Amino acid sequence: MPELPEVETVRRMLEPVIGGRRVLGIEHDDPRKYRRTDLAVGRRVRRLRRRGKFLLFDLGELEMLVHLGMSGSLRLDEGTHTRVRIELEGATVFFNDPRRFGRLALVRRGDYREFPTLARMGPEPLSRAFTARGFHASLQMTKRAVKTALLSQEPVAGLGNIYCDESLWLARVNPLRPAASLSADEARRLHRAIRRVLRRALELGGSTLGDGVYLRPSGEPGYFQIEHRVYGRAGEACPRCGAGLQRVVLGGRSTHFCPVCQPPGRS
Repeated sequence: MPELPEVETVRRMLEPVIGGRRVLGIEHDDPRKYRRTDLAVGRRVRRLRRRGKFLLFDLGELEMLVHLGMSGSLRLDEGTHTRVRIELEGATVFFNDPRRFGRLALVRRGDYREFPTLARMGPEPLSRAFTARGFHASLQMTKRAVKTALLSQEPVAGLGNIYCDESLWLARVNPLRPAASLSADEARRLHRAIRRVLRRALELGGSTLGDGVYLRPSGEPGYFQIEHRVYGRAGEACPRCGAGLQRVVLGGRSTHFCPVCQPPGRS
């Protein structure tokens, strides 16, 4: 699933193309997944924002929310799996989605009742609102595994499987630890690690995995996967200590970590 670095990369590349342009029409064949799209016609895209893993087309008093799902991408060229065609003045954007888990909906600005994850989302990790103290306080409120807590989007926005695993490894925090068990120092390490990993992933345009599903709007891949330390590397040597990396399933999601660098107790 595209995570914050991939979605932000898309936003940065698309905003100069579509900002200020009027929507002429939106074509699709599934009104259950792509809702109230007729309301966008004739409205001008003031800007393209991102919140967590969501893209938000600012249309004045309305917003067009796009969630890319497991395999979605917004492209400037039509593909085999194009599901939505957004016609603007002088530009066309194509929503490609092989697995059909993506969603799009027109809502009144700030009315996210159809998207409960967005409504309860925590602070943006690269913003000033994301503080180490506030992050620790949020983790203290749940006994869920720390990775599960991060995936909930409540302590911090935008993290998915890849960037949780990479950040937890960098911070030397075991993903199965109860979130409330992290000390203030451990939470501070994890706070720094999240910022560092996301900044580097943004520099490299996100991660394009072996399935090649995620591509930038230009059709180019991301390159952060070259620097993955643990994600998808079960059985390989930990790049920090040399121990064998492990994979477990946590909440139905593959989780990768080093049993030595990320001990089950406090590190």
